[in-house]
Amino acid sequence: MIGILNTLFVPKTLNYGAIRAKSMFHKVFVYGTLKQNEPNHHWLTNKENGESSFHAYGATVTKYPLIIATRYNIPFLLKDPGNGHFVKGEVYNVDEDMLGRLDLLEDHPNYYEREQDDILIVKENSFSGQATEQHERCWVYFLRKFKPELLKYPMLDSYTSGGAHGKQYLESGNESTIADLNDVFVKK
Repeated sequence: MIGILNTLFVPKTLNYGAIRAKSMFHKVFVYGTLKQNEPNHHWLTNKENGESSFHAYGATVTKYPLIIATRYNIPFLLKDPGNGHFVKGEVYNVDEDMLGRLDLLEDHPNYYEREQDDILIVKENSFSGQATEQHERCWVYFLRKFKPELLKYPMLDSYTSGGAHGKQYLESGNESTIADLNDVFVKK
């Protein structure tokens, strides 16, 4: 019942104004190149991918390793609870279409695995200027099956492509990316 109450239903309309089936919205926590002002944010703003809207800034309630790896400097959130930092990011409300597109981008479930996790949501009250905090369950893309040596990489609490780490994200072709992912990914 709680899941039903937490789910937001919003009618979508077609171009000619007819109402189509209601679309369920999901909360997705993004920590890397999908954030505002990052190289892949356009995925969230492209209406052809579906609907999305910024919900709030947030951080993981559990510490995780956020690293940058491969020759393309891809950020990875490693599924190793308790190790690393409370990772900061952004939460978006996305519809089924957008969630499907994000699954394609993240190659879920082949490399990244989408799981629900608790995220600390920080919202500023526009009347008082005070921030409020609450936990919400959000979808998060984790690298679950990774090579242990990745835990020796520097761990970040927040990612920006142009950060002080000096590892700017580089776009790549699919074949090159998959070869790079095989360098960090462990098939089980």
